[in-house]
Amino acid sequence: MAEESLRELLARLHEQLSASGRALDGESRQLLATVMRDIERTLTPAAQAVEPADGTAAAHTPRLEALAVRFEAGHPALAEALRELIDALGKAGI
Repeated sequence: MAEESLRELLARLHEQLSASGRALDGESRQLLATVMRDIERTLTPAAQAVEPADGTAAAHTPRLEALAVRFEAGHPALAEALRELIDALGKAGI
């Protein structure tokens, strides 16, 4: 998947996060924001040049999946966006 598509998914996830407003607890919001920042950093050209090819960036997948499960009942659109992001990251090898 192209980097542009990943950025579009991240943007959509930011929108979903904003739309959920105060409905998310502080811990969930912080975890999600941290993971999203880490992924955005991974997508920067400088980080791609330094990123090891051993799949280290894929360490985000379990955290993203745990967040998706956590949001499934109360925030299904956010959970769906997270799962799309997980899929896209996997296809991109990130």
